[in-house]
Amino acid sequence: MKNNPIGIFDSGVGGLSVARSIRKILPNEDIIYIADSYHAPYGNKSEEFILNRSSFIIDYLISQKVKTIVVACNTATVNAIYKLRDKYSIPLIGVEPGIKPAIEASKNGTIGVLATEQTINSSAFKNLLNNFIDQACIETQACPGLVELVESQQLEGYEIKSILKKYTVPMLDKGVDTFVMGCTHFAFLTEILSGIIGSEFKIINTYKAVANETFRKLKINELLSSSNTSGDARFFSSNIQENTDLLFEKLWGKPVTVRRFVE
Repeated sequence: MKNNPIGIFDSGVGGLSVARSIRKILPNEDIIYIADSYHAPYGNKSEEFILNRSSFIIDYLISQKVKTIVVACNTATVNAIYKLRDKYSIPLIGVEPGIKPAIEASKNGTIGVLATEQTINSSAFKNLLNNFIDQACIETQACPGLVELVESQQLEGYEIKSILKKYTVPMLDKGVDTFVMGCTHFAFLTEILSGIIGSEFKIINTYKAVANETFRKLKINELLSSSNTSGDARFFSSNIQENTDLLFEKLWGKPVTVRRFVE
């Protein structure tokens, strides 16, 4: 069981930011990554759909003998992880917007959360906000269109800059000095966003925290790999296109072959 792979899934390629961070601190672990890109974004889907898709993918990962599963998707986490934990005995690690570290980083106590529509409208996210209501002014912004641009490899250029400006300039006008990337896809837009808002503004991602939590959970459950060799990584997508391998290569950092995730 110790040398079984870690399963990771997201609505698309955004979770590669989490997978890459896990690889960095756990280089000997095998990884199976599933991008449900055919159904991306989850941000405009119903809670029922997200729960059903997540269950379908988890069932597959369990059939592949994974030892733990990382739900590397903010939208799936806030909409489904509690029900998924009730349904499955395998350890499930989620990702949610890093509001606490953003408040700690903010100088003026005004932070902004960029996320999908479904994340912002979810009861779990609203409960999360309530935990910090007395600690900061928290502005939220749904960002339709960003996930699709990342999925289509449009990580720079006029269109992505225009959309980011549309979502962030009004937040800057309200005094936001720290931005939370509340979607794992948005992690790949950190550099371009910093160029738009200026380096004096802080941008918070949570992929490192999720990787550290994965390490902690594996250690507690005595599931850390005993292998001394570099771990294997297998990648799957439910939407194989001509440039899929190139997109994964760009976001993962090295050449990969992406296999089709069959429905």
